[in-house]
Amino acid sequence: MPKLSSDTLWELAVAEVRSRESGGGESDGGETVSERSVFLMGSKSGGKTSILLRCLDRDEPSKPTLALEYTFGRRARGHSTPKDIAHLWELGGGISLSELVQIPINPVSIKSLSVILIVDLSKPNALWGTIEKLLQAAQAQLEKVFYQAKEAEKSKRGAKHQPSVHSAGRVLPKDYPDRELLSPFPVPLLIIGSKYDIFQELDSDKRKVVSKTLRFVAHYYASSLIFTSIKSESLMSKTKSFFSHLAFGLERGKTVSFDSTKPLIIPAGSDSFSQIGSPPATDLDITSLHAKNPKDLWKKVYERVFPQENTSEQTELKDPAKDPQYSEPQIDAMRAQKDQELEQYKKNAAKSWKGLELEV
Repeated sequence: MPKLSSDTLWELAVAEVRSRESGGGESDGGETVSERSVFLMGSKSGGKTSILLRCLDRDEPSKPTLALEYTFGRRARGHSTPKDIAHLWELGGGISLSELVQIPINPVSIKSLSVILIVDLSKPNALWGTIEKLLQAAQAQLEKVFYQAKEAEKSKRGAKHQPSVHSAGRVLPKDYPDRELLSPFPVPLLIIGSKYDIFQELDSDKRKVVSKTLRFVAHYYASSLIFTSIKSESLMSKTKSFFSHLAFGLERGKTVSFDSTKPLIIPAGSDSFSQIGSPPATDLDITSLHAKNPKDLWKKVYERVFPQENTSEQTELKDPAKDPQYSEPQIDAMRAQKDQELEQYKKNAAKSWKGLELEV
């Protein structure tokens, strides 16, 4: 019997995972239970929670995600079989809380982790900044954890032993389109463009710029891409198939759509730079932009059409304790009393220090 008092929750979780990997995770019937992790992040108020609830078939109202929230989904493979489990993390606050990626992206989760980035299509002027900031934060944490896992395994098994954890994460098949020109995200990535119903109201040329740019970004990171709206049952059904592919390993469907006048549905590996074409800069001399690389070129062209909002202003998050949607009368009353006591303490302390200064 382990001494629970001497072990941290994290140590117990690691021990449990190792036990399952060595055969201890099988059900009584002998069938292994699959456990995967999915980390959702994206635009603030971009519909992440609503999309997640629909993908889990949960009929409940969505609430704003305060910081980082956890839930899980389960799915049985058949009758009288154990249910596979998906651990689901959702990051709130848009880019303001990007440092919290270190919680869901950890040495235990990376072996079965996928990332879903949800961008609000109705706010194209915040789109590139959101993608750049969140993917950079997640990628930096993934590379850090992969390196730590590789070093830990090397020291455990000896320097000559080939580590089972690849230092760079995902390796693309040799026949993957444009393989040598891509920068694959370290784990499977799905980019979801939300609020397509509002996006449709944009000027057709601007819609084309957004669509082509997101196709480039998705292909560059070897990601899947789908546009959706919670108001469309058809689009949500297709979105759910992409989600279930990551969360439970199910088939994601065979529908593909490259038409910029319709919702994009592009599984990873289906697109190519030749199909996407050059950046949509009809009234712009691309050679004058002095881009460092193709991604930088697309960014500059996109920002000429949609000047990006100042993301530094979005990093300040208001005090959730004062937000009326999270009100708890009894707790709020106690908090108000403690705040008053704190202010009184500060005033008394200030008087004490002034008295000491006078005596000196």
